[in-house]
Amino acid sequence: MMKMVPFAIQQSEQDGVYTLKLSGELDLSVVPQLQKSLQHVLERTDVALSLHLGGLTYIDSTGIGIIVSILKARDAINAPFYVQEIPSSIRRLFDLTGLSGYLKEGTEAQG
Repeated sequence: MMKMVPFAIQQSEQDGVYTLKLSGELDLSVVPQLQKSLQHVLERTDVALSLHLGGLTYIDSTGIGIIVSILKARDAINAPFYVQEIPSSIRRLFDLTGLSGYLKEGTEAQG
């Protein structure tokens, strides 16, 4: 049986990239926590926003919805948004929902 990993967000800003490292389960119960972490960076055009998903063990439809809303918000202000370290189970979900085609991936933000 898998050990439950509590949802956590590590935030850092370095070299023009604002990084959120997510771990645990991204579902309806933690969306407010993620939104709070995003509110002061979502509208910033001076930094690239990078989501690291390597620590995620699960994502539900609300989690996917928040990634879509980040994508739309960043696109609207022409600001870079990257997704990194997508676990294979979550990548499969992104592929099935068609989200993968809209996500930019990279180990470093490419200017």
